[in-house]
Amino acid sequence: MKTINRQRFDIAAPGRSLVRGAMALPVALAVVLAAPSAAQAQNQEELKLYQRGLAATCANCHGTDGQGVVGAGMPLINHLSSAELLKKLTDYKSGAVTGTIMPQLAKGYTDEQLQTIASVLGKK
Repeated sequence: MKTINRQRFDIAAPGRSLVRGAMALPVALAVVLAAPSAAQAQNQEELKLYQRGLAATCANCHGTDGQGVVGAGMPLINHLSSAELLKKLTDYKSGAVTGTIMPQLAKGYTDEQLQTIASVLGKK
């Protein structure tokens, strides 16, 4: 017999350790299957934070939730739907629409990130 990590395994009778392993499998499987719900809840919170963080970058110029900054001269975006906002962002990114800073900013985001920004800030 050998001792490994304080457990004894009989090399001559491997079936015994397999039986122990087979009995532990349902317990391990139940633990693994229960874990995703807690992880998913945490991931959902992280996802929401990530999405809000992306949209918050727009607040520097367009104000909180796109409501504008008084006297800043920036376009209000809080009246745009998600689809309209996404169209504007992708137009800036592609160069179809010119601007001072928006084309450079839009090019710094992936299409997925632009979709997220539009979803968060677009009028529901």
